Amino acid sequence: MARIFIVGSGVVGTATGKGFLNAGHQVSFIDVAPQRLDHLRSQGLDARAELDLAAEPDAFIFLTLPTPNVGHRYDLSAFEAGTASVGEALADATATHVVVVRSTVPPGTAEGLVQPLLEKHSGKTVGEGFSLASNPEFLRAATAVEDFRHPWMTVIASRSIRTRERLAELLAPFGGETRTFSNPAEAEFVKCAHNIYNATKISFWNEMWLVGQHLGLDLDPIAQTVARSAEASYNPHYGIRGGAPYGGVCLPKDTQGFLGLAAAIGVDMPLLKAVVAVNDKLAEVAEMEAEALTA
Repeated sequence: MARIFIVGSGVVGTATGKGFLNAGHQVSFIDVAPQRLDHLRSQGLDARAELDLAAEPDAFIFLTLPTPNVGHRYDLSAFEAGTASVGEALADATATHVVVVRSTVPPGTAEGLVQPLLEKHSGKTVGEGFSLASNPEFLRAATAVEDFRHPWMTVIASRSIRTRERLAELLAPFGGETRTFSNPAEAEFVKCAHNIYNATKISFWNEMWLVGQHLGLDLDPIAQTVARSAEASYNPHYGIRGGAPYGGVCLPKDTQGFLGLAAAIGVDMPLLKAVVAVNDKLAEVAEMEAEALTA
């Protein structure tokens, strides 16, 4: 049985904590919102307003704090405040705890923000006074508790081999595929790319839906067919090698030609335009790299 603290007890934190509780671990929820604490306590859960590590054995401290966007940037103010409070608690700790970044954060946050804050407020250094890891979540809001119990993917990252092993041991009983990284920024990048890829796929089919509507077509059976016919949909290795533009005959022809079709019926396709623009840019980069090799 592991000792676990959940710092930030919203949807992700609550699902994470309840998942660990159901697996037999000892869990305490930490949050600054009195109403949330009352709600958790009404369910018989151990919910506290402050983190106190003075008499605690080795524990996992999961940061599941909010990181909303403000325009085109992440608002990390609540995340920073929560992390600082963990650092203050670490100052009084006699055991060596593992701090796990589970919030969705920009790549580089664990080592560029969390580590300095913890070291500043605890007076300790990573690797000696505490350990640091990244374990991004892949929970859907409507099914968060069930998703935690039965993950399809678990991502773990830490500079410390032992920390990666301990987290893997803690999470292995839940099942699913596990991927480990030595650089926390890589795990953080995985989560951002994961969400952005999902958003891009939704916008792609919405853009195609607009064209289909103008042409009088039923897009649902079309999309279901393409999901089975297009290699990019069923082959997880297709198109993921960064730095290589698409070429050949079909892809350049149809991306350009379909833009003309859409323009002719009065439908703007900003996503498809961006696809072409990115590919043109990568083609230029590849050409310059080839010229540099032959120079």
